[in-house]
Amino acid sequence: MNQWTVGSTGEPVRDVVLKLARAHETAVGSALGTAWGTTPGPGPSSIVPFDGVNPRTDSALLADARGGVRRLVQESWERSLSLHIDPARPAPEPELSSDALRELRDRHPLSAVLPVVQNLLIRHSLESGLIVAIGDESGRLLWIDGDRAVRRRAEGMLFVEGADWSERRVGTSAPGTALTLDHGIQIQRAEHFNWLAHSWSCTAVPIHDPDSGSILGVIDVTGGDDAVGPQTLPLVEAAAWAMEAELRIQRLRGRNDAGFGRGAPRDHAVMRVAGFAQTPAPSAQRRPTNARVSVLGRDTGFLENGLASFELSPRHAEILTLLAWYRDGLTADRLSQLLSDQPNSVDNLRAEMVRLRKVLDGTEPPLSIASRPYRLGSPVELDAQRVLALLERGAHRVALGTYRGPLLPASVAPGIVEIRSEISSRLRQALLSDASPDLLLEYARSDEAAWDEEVWRACLELLPPRSPKRASVVARLGKIESDLADSGAPGAGRNLPQP
Repeated sequence: MNQWTVGSTGEPVRDVVLKLARAHETAVGSALGTAWGTTPGPGPSSIVPFDGVNPRTDSALLADARGGVRRLVQESWERSLSLHIDPARPAPEPELSSDALRELRDRHPLSAVLPVVQNLLIRHSLESGLIVAIGDESGRLLWIDGDRAVRRRAEGMLFVEGADWSERRVGTSAPGTALTLDHGIQIQRAEHFNWLAHSWSCTAVPIHDPDSGSILGVIDVTGGDDAVGPQTLPLVEAAAWAMEAELRIQRLRGRNDAGFGRGAPRDHAVMRVAGFAQTPAPSAQRRPTNARVSVLGRDTGFLENGLASFELSPRHAEILTLLAWYRDGLTADRLSQLLSDQPNSVDNLRAEMVRLRKVLDGTEPPLSIASRPYRLGSPVELDAQRVLALLERGAHRVALGTYRGPLLPASVAPGIVEIRSEISSRLRQALLSDASPDLLLEYARSDEAAWDEEVWRACLELLPPRSPKRASVVARLGKIESDLADSGAPGAGRNLPQP
């Protein structure tokens, strides 16, 4: 068994929950009753009734309760017991005033990367039954957003901004235990030490300083059983990685401003995110990173290499994209064919390559292009390839968030057109095959799929019969049908489904 994830045993969720509840009662309740006692309060039998079944009454489940608990959860329970934490009491009331909490947020380095969380997680959780929390390195929750109804329910166990959800204060929980173990983790229902959290599940991942490697904080997704689904931990891990990468980029840009004589390093970058107060992001020491080229949703490329970051001309962006895509290299004839079908294209390529090498030689460390065949002297991370890697991992939501639009959309270079088509097609097919209704609807509303009838019809098939979103989908299909009819396209005029 993978100790870090909830996993699946093939058992009904009800049975798993009852096993965990009884194991918690045996390990925690018994220890408290004999060791030091606890404040009278509801135990797991009253906190976690599942389908009306009392865990005390199922002898078959009680017999193997201990065997169903992961070792790291048992060890966390033992740590919680040693700290004399009361599992019947809510988390401690937040001790910070609103002004103190605001100051703590403003000074925290993660305030600089809130847009990453907003784009990758929060905007997808608003109607999904999930909430997203970001805490500092001590376990104090600084920001919480997501489904409003779920946020209100979570307030009942004091899962609120400013509350301390470290393991030393509330016992076993995803954010607190992830910080304690410095590892991403999932905690399901009665695996929580606190009885009041037994109707909740959560996934949390620590966030590290990209320079020192020290823990900066934790990102947590909390809700029902979906919060510990098989794709949730990879999704939250990807969000944490993206936050760390964005921190590194911001620091490199600050050093780049100073190094190229554009003034002193910026001490603060101000931004507003999802209703949060404006927060300054402190700059820090910088270090080089691998070269990255961004070409999605833009007509020019953007290169980040070491301490340098700058825009690439359309032709230079095409060349770097092709060399990053064909990592084994391309002959001059083949590369020229991928760039243009015009005569004298090889001579034009050689002249363009001289100019590109001069540009790249000015970066630190220099990014070289070898000859015979043309190939990159060191790896280059292409944002388009990252989208494909995420799709292969099944991280469809992160892949869609990373996909900023078609690759170099203004380019007519044959090789770029081919790559652009492949990425667009693979993203579309993956989402049609495996995406949730909400994620597929988000894709449908993008410029790329706005007129894709198959995608919109798939959304309608996936949405629940009573979903309020069906009406807008039917309206959109009507618009598509109308335009098809006006153009005389085959298949126009078919009956539309009902909302």
